[in-house]
Amino acid sequence: MSRANDRASALRLVPVSRETEERLGIYVDLLSRWRRVTNLISEPSFAEVWTRHIADSAQLLDLVPHARRWIDLGTGAGFPGMVLAILLADGAGAVVHLVESDQRKCAFLREVARETGAAARIHAARIESIDPETLMPVDAVTARALAPLPVLLDLAKVWLAHGAVGVFPRGKSVDAQLRDRPGPADLTFATVASKIDPSAGILIVRSRESAQH
Repeated sequence: MSRANDRASALRLVPVSRETEERLGIYVDLLSRWRRVTNLISEPSFAEVWTRHIADSAQLLDLVPHARRWIDLGTGAGFPGMVLAILLADGAGAVVHLVESDQRKCAFLREVARETGAAARIHAARIESIDPETLMPVDAVTARALAPLPVLLDLAKVWLAHGAVGVFPRGKSVDAQLRDRPGPADLTFATVASKIDPSAGILIVRSRESAQH
C-alpha cells in the first residue's frame, strides 16, 4: 500500500479535523527522519504507519470520550500517547503524560510536541520511579505492547484505584490473557474490538468502586 493510500485508509477509519491531520502529518514526517538514527519503528511497520499506528492509537480516544488527562506508560515512539496528545492539542485542560526511560526517544518526543503543539508532557524516567501523586488527577491510563497483563495492571494500579480508566490494546489474544491470568478482584474488565483489526481486542479496565458510580 502506498503512503497516500495508507493515510487515506487510516483517516476513513478514524476521521479527524484538517488541523489535526496536518499535525499528525508533521509527526509522521519527524518519525521518518528520526527512525534513521534511533530505534523508533521498524521498516515494515513504518510502511503502514498511518493505519497500524496512527489510527490504531487515535481510536482509543472515543472509548473514553470524557478523558482529558491521560498517562501513557512506556510510550516508546509515541503510540498511543503522542497521537492522543495531538488529538487533544486544543482541548481545554488536556494533557497526556508520556513516560519513557529511553533518553533518545524522549528527545524525539519533545521535538514532536514542540512542532505539533501536542498536549504532551514528557517524563524521561522509569515507570516505577514516577511519583503518581505528581501526575494526578488522571482520567485514563494506557500502554501498548509494554508488558504481560499482570505486570501492566500492577504498574497501572495506583491510577486505576484513583478512578482512572485503563485502555489497553492487547491484540488477538486478549480473551486468552484474561482467561489464563484473571485480574485482581477489585477491577472490572471489558473488551472492545479494534476498528483497525476486528480480531484484536482493546481491554477496558476500571476499579469496581468507580464502575459503580
